[in-house]
Amino acid sequence: MSEILLQISELTKSFDDTGPVVNKVGFKVYKNEIFALLGPSGCGKTTSLRLIAGFEQCDVGSIYINGELVEAPQKRLSPQKRQIGFVFQDYALFPHMTALENVAFGLRDVEKKKRPVLAEAVLCRTGMEKYKHRMPDELSGGQQQRVALARAIAPKPRLVLMDEPFSGLDAMLRDTTRKEVRAILKKAGMSAILVTHDQEEALSFADRIAVMNNGQIEQVGTPEEVYYNPKTQFVAQFLGRTNLFRVHADGSTDVETRFGSVKLNKKASGLVLCSIRPEHLTIERSNSDSEESGIITGREFRGHDITYHVLFRGDKYIVHTDNRVLFDVDESVTVKPLEAAVVLEQKS
Repeated sequence: MSEILLQISELTKSFDDTGPVVNKVGFKVYKNEIFALLGPSGCGKTTSLRLIAGFEQCDVGSIYINGELVEAPQKRLSPQKRQIGFVFQDYALFPHMTALENVAFGLRDVEKKKRPVLAEAVLCRTGMEKYKHRMPDELSGGQQQRVALARAIAPKPRLVLMDEPFSGLDAMLRDTTRKEVRAILKKAGMSAILVTHDQEEALSFADRIAVMNNGQIEQVGTPEEVYYNPKTQFVAQFLGRTNLFRVHADGSTDVETRFGSVKLNKKASGLVLCSIRPEHLTIERSNSDSEESGIITGREFRGHDITYHVLFRGDKYIVHTDNRVLFDVDESVTVKPLEAAVVLEQKS
C-alpha cells in the first residue's frame, strides 16, 4: 500500500443557517496519486478544495498532510505554510508578467538570481520553454493552462490542487491538455486533486475518484470500480447513462426481469433496485411467434457505436451497441443482458 499523503476526517463547513456545504467529508490521497472530486455544481467539491488549501476554515473535522495537522477548529496552518500548489479555473496568471516571470514568482524561498533558471527548467518540463517571454494574452488557453501548472509545481509542493482547470478549453484541446498534464504530474511524482463536474474527465485523468452529492461523498474508488459497481442510485446515474429497474429477489444472484433472467453482482433479498449499463445490454430481432417484442423508439449514431432507445414491455431502456449492430426505428426487438446487474438498494 502506498504511503498516505493527505488524510481528511469528518470535514464540515457551513456558510449560513441553510446547512453544511461540506458535510462530514472524509478520504485519503496517497503519494504519487491523482485523485478526483467529481460531482454536480454546488455539491461542495470546490469548498472542500479551498479547505485543503487553507482558503476557508472548517467548522468540524481535520486535515493532515504528511501526518501534520494543518486544519482543525482548534488549529490552522496558514495557506503559504501548507506547501500546496493551486491551479485556478481561470489560471489567474499575472497579466503584466511573462510566462517565465509568472513561474518565478512562486519561488520565494529560492535565491533571487536562481529563480529564472529554475522557472525555465519547469517551463521546459511542461513544453513551454519556447514561450517563456510571452505575456499571458499572447498564449492560447492550453498554453496558459500549462504555465499555471508550471507555476504551481515549481516550488515542489507536497500536493497540487486543480479547480476545473480544463473547463475553459474546447473539446479537442481539453483532451490533449489533460493527457499532457497527467503525464507531467506522473513524471514529477506529484500528488494532485482535481475538482471537476465532467465524468469523462475524472474517469480518464484520475487514479481514484470520490463522487460527491449534497456535500457528502457517496463513493470512493478507482474509475473502474465506481463506474462498474456504483454503490448508490446517484453514482449510477451521474457517472454515465444507466438503466434502473426493480425486481423481487429470493436470496440468490438470479432474478427474473421484464427482459428475462438476469444475474446480480451479489446475493439479494426482497425488493431490489438494480442498475445495468447500456453497453451491458444488447438487442436482437424478435421472433414474433415465440417472444414478446419491444420497439426501437430512437437511434443515435455516434461513429464507433450506436445508442438505441427501446420500449420493451412498458419500460424504456437505453442500449449501446457497436456500429455493426444495425436496426431501424420502429423495428421489433428483444433486449438481452450481457453482464450482471448491480444491486443498489434492498428493501425486505
